[in-house]
Amino acid sequence: MPSFDGDQAAGLRRLLDREQLRVITFSAGSPGVGKSVLIANLAVLIARLGKWVLILDENSRRNMASCFGFPTRGDLQHVVDSEKSLSEILLNVATNIRVLPIARSMKKLRKWTNEQQRAFLSCISELEAFADIVLVDASPDHDLGFSPIALAAHETVIVISKTGASITDAYALIKKVSLGYSHRNFRILVNKVSGLEEATTIYRNLEQVTRSRAIAELNFSGYVPLDAHFQKAAHFGQPVAEMFPEAMATRTCREIAENMLDWPVYTNGNNRFEKFGQQLLHLSRYVDPVAIYA
Repeated sequence: MPSFDGDQAAGLRRLLDREQLRVITFSAGSPGVGKSVLIANLAVLIARLGKWVLILDENSRRNMASCFGFPTRGDLQHVVDSEKSLSEILLNVATNIRVLPIARSMKKLRKWTNEQQRAFLSCISELEAFADIVLVDASPDHDLGFSPIALAAHETVIVISKTGASITDAYALIKKVSLGYSHRNFRILVNKVSGLEEATTIYRNLEQVTRSRAIAELNFSGYVPLDAHFQKAAHFGQPVAEMFPEAMATRTCREIAENMLDWPVYTNGNNRFEKFGQQLLHLSRYVDPVAIYA
């Protein structure tokens, strides 16, 4: 595995050549839709396209490192508290893929001191040279009912499955964020379905409701079929894209990964990762749990 320190020179060269940095948050209204496994597979396939991927993992239970067969070594909060260095907790889980656990730090974000905020921004600045695309595995376990990272990211992707509970909870999540913070654009990925026809039917029903009630603007961004290869790969702690490159799930994930790199990024001329960190700190002071449930 390449080391964090050993890749710094290459990372700085890539930073100078990079055109856009993309920060994409993946959320779900409820657990069980396969969000983390989907992100792991997208990361593998994006990395194969020559991009460096950083995954910010908000999950404290079924975490992203386990999807690659790795144990965690700490949390960003340890770095903010000066207990560990960034290189100690950053995981090199696959070629050009790094995972940064952030579950503890995001829960304490609103209470950070000025010194802790500066330490956070220093970490973000250091990480910028190691990512062409940042994928955020957002946890639904928030007082707000959603992850505030979605408000600072370039794109918010809602992952749903075909169950009624998943669709209902996804709509509730979209409504909360839209009405509470005027965040009105969401991408929809439909997971664990029989095929494209079922996925588009689910999406159209959700889109029709949100549009008719002027809640949000949705965009269908793909689907992944229910595939037994997912379970087989998970048994070995590996993404399906690594173990079964020709599986149907891998092929559909590959199409999504390729399309993601063409999604527009609206950055107002500033595509710096540090800007994302600054926005997150700013939002953490003004996000009101009462408003989101109003």
